[in-house]
Amino acid sequence: MREITYSEAVREAMSEAMRENEDVFLMGEDIGIYGGAFGVSRGMYEEFGEERVRSTPIAESVIAGASVGAAMTGMRPIFEIQFSDFITIALDQIVNQAAKIRYMYGGKAKIPLVMRTPGGSGTGAAAQHSQSLENWTAHIPGLKVIQPATAYDAKGLLHAAIEDDNPVMFYEHKLCYRTSCDVPEGKYTIPIGVADVKREGADISVVATGIMVHKALEAADILAEEGIDIEVVDPRTLVPLDKETIVASVMKTGKAVVVTEAVKRSGFSAELASVIAEGESFDFLDAPIIRLAGKEIPMPYHPELEKKAVPQVEDIVEACRGLM
Repeated sequence: MREITYSEAVREAMSEAMRENEDVFLMGEDIGIYGGAFGVSRGMYEEFGEERVRSTPIAESVIAGASVGAAMTGMRPIFEIQFSDFITIALDQIVNQAAKIRYMYGGKAKIPLVMRTPGGSGTGAAAQHSQSLENWTAHIPGLKVIQPATAYDAKGLLHAAIEDDNPVMFYEHKLCYRTSCDVPEGKYTIPIGVADVKREGADISVVATGIMVHKALEAADILAEEGIDIEVVDPRTLVPLDKETIVASVMKTGKAVVVTEAVKRSGFSAELASVIAEGESFDFLDAPIIRLAGKEIPMPYHPELEKKAVPQVEDIVEACRGLM
């Protein structure tokens, strides 16, 4: 076991999968010699060559469409969309083709592809490069949606995604890339659809996704000094969603705060809140569920306004204090 960054863990998973299976390949914008917009694929071009690490034109619809076709013929493509905002250009291929083909063909066709994409704010990339759109794809039957928060989860879940015979959307928050934790050497998998309790607690369940997991853990440390014991639950995968772990946590604590970066209106925070409200946990609630999520505005460029647009550690702390 050694400590590596989130981006290194993603690269390791892709490289290990490509060494193990020649049907696995990577394509996307600037992923070759340049190593990707965030350096995630750095060094892979030198190891695997241009046939298996394929830099593409700036044409997300083409990248997605070619990946669907390759998957139908037995390959296992990983395609990178440089910023998650740009899935808008590839939605027909993702939503109307990749998500539907296995069902419409009665299982005779498989679509084993992974779409990796960095999302979220915090880098000053402004309104067109900072959105959290994972809820869009979570809404579509036929797609699996993964949003790992840690390097350990990213590596294990990416291996599982590559081996899955269904299309998997793999969202990587930009701010998570430089976080690090202990990650085993060699291949391991984490089952898709199993949540993780990142911190045990007795007073309040904080269900957080993506970078908000790190903020929730930081808030829990602050609140612990005040005698408030926070449990942090990370779903890790949005589809399929591990409802049982979320419900069990709230049944134990009796209070719930849901934290996502995506815009609050019609966001995944509502889905998480409904799981709590519709499950056995409802009768154990001692207070209303609190939803913390992004404001309903385009992401500002100014760093201070950008911080105001999405939940921060102090927002989680204040919400939990209010519940107590």
